[in-house]
Amino acid sequence: MIDHMSIQVLDYEKSKAFYTQALGPLGYSVVMEITRDQVPELPSSAVCGLGEERPDFWLAGAKAPTSPQHLAFRAPSRSSVDAFFKAALAAGAKSNGEPGVRAHYHPNYYGAFVIDINGHNLEAVCHDPA
Repeated sequence: MIDHMSIQVLDYEKSKAFYTQALGPLGYSVVMEITRDQVPELPSSAVCGLGEERPDFWLAGAKAPTSPQHLAFRAPSRSSVDAFFKAALAAGAKSNGEPGVRAHYHPNYYGAFVIDINGHNLEAVCHDPA
């Protein structure tokens, strides 16, 4: 089981704002931020961890972003998948697959896909029946 993951982003503040808005409908918010003032050996001026109660998704500023990744976030409901899609588009993402059932994965696979401001393919998915 994965405990947490991190990506490097080109514009830390812009990315932090994007992910806060896009992942908000899934229950994510910034739950921790660490600056170089606090930890001098940080590779960037600041890092933040997003999650529900504990940080499980980290962002770090860098001169080059992490190569594009596919990052899928579990959604508690189909309506939260829909809300993620709308919030991500409003935050500057591009559609990469509108919300809907992807029966080729399994009959209850309900997901939505966007390309974020760093080029990552973000997905929100709910595995529960309608």
